[in-house]
Amino acid sequence: MGFDRDVLLRAGIERAQAFAAVSSGDNSNIISARAARETFGVERVVARIYDAKRAAVYERLGIPTVATVPWTTDRLLHALTRESDTTKWRDPSGSVVVTELALHEDWIGKRVTALEAATGARAAFIIRFGTGVLPDAKTVIQDSDEVYVSAVSGRAAEAMAIAAQPPGEDADDDHGGAR
Repeated sequence: MGFDRDVLLRAGIERAQAFAAVSSGDNSNIISARAARETFGVERVVARIYDAKRAAVYERLGIPTVATVPWTTDRLLHALTRESDTTKWRDPSGSVVVTELALHEDWIGKRVTALEAATGARAAFIIRFGTGVLPDAKTVIQDSDEVYVSAVSGRAAEAMAIAAQPPGEDADDDHGGAR
């Protein structure tokens, strides 16, 4: 069945608060993780997989996954590019991140759509005066806004670098009806 029930029982699976399946086999890991959840009632489970394409299938089964090779490579690259300082969330395959942008002060008064066009990232949300705001096409960046964007992880560092520079001359600042 992909796991040894007696070994799990001796290890205290019935009292476990979490379970991580990290063997060398993707199928064994998903079976073990599902058994931990469905047979032994462990609420927090995760399965390590080598094949990142399987992540979506396993996620639909309710098992969070970590695809080690893409994830590890991504983490190494971002540690070297300093993106890890602001990355707040990463999908299980490591291909999409949500990161906070450190904006150049000249972005204040510009529409979020101009920032999106310049960086190639999508504005996920803004923390404005301590409250989360979902931006739309009319949203204008204000002083002290904390802007979070979603981006393909390989492009997030570039988006951060662009946002740290003044906007180009073509950036929209006709923002009538600012939000």
